[in-house]
Amino acid sequence: MTRRAAEIRLDALLRTACDVIAERGLANTRTADVAEAAGVSQALVFYHFATRDRLLARAFAYAVEQDLTRLDTVVRSSAPPLAKLRRMLRLYAPTGRSTSWSMWIDGWAESLRTPELERLSRRLDLRWRQDLAKVISDGVADGTFDCPDPAGAAWRINAVMDGLAVQLAVHERVITRRQIAEWIRLVAARELGLEPAQLD
Repeated sequence: MTRRAAEIRLDALLRTACDVIAERGLANTRTADVAEAAGVSQALVFYHFATRDRLLARAFAYAVEQDLTRLDTVVRSSAPPLAKLRRMLRLYAPTGRSTSWSMWIDGWAESLRTPELERLSRRLDLRWRQDLAKVISDGVADGTFDCPDPAGAAWRINAVMDGLAVQLAVHERVITRRQIAEWIRLVAARELGLEPAQLD
């Protein structure tokens, strides 16, 4: 197998592992499940990852990197702060069946017991808040937002989004995605001196 083929195979295994983890949960995912879903032998999975724990940690790291890449695309764009904020709120909000949110909730819970997962989830959480605070600060600087505490606002907005996403992922049909989107816009608007309609 060439190095390039091995890299492609590894990427496909990690994507498949993320899908399986989102469906089965970290605790219930076996290397055999990932191998079957990927259509490869379990020996190949062990070749790449050596142990089940290493597979789960690498899959979680892969998911973190995918999310950070999407976040970087928004933050590094030349769009004005308000447009960046709208895109960040849409990017973070749960969509579809919220399978990625199921993975994150599971990852947060497992982080209480697994130091490597805790480091990875903390890295994503802190990076998200730092980038949100930077967009808010840029908006304050250009007069778009009125916010005396961008870092605190980023934490509060993020905490509301986390809480609502958890409710949607865990308690289906208690609240709707439309309600979540409206409430997130309302909270962000209040924090930043905007009208909620400006965040549509």
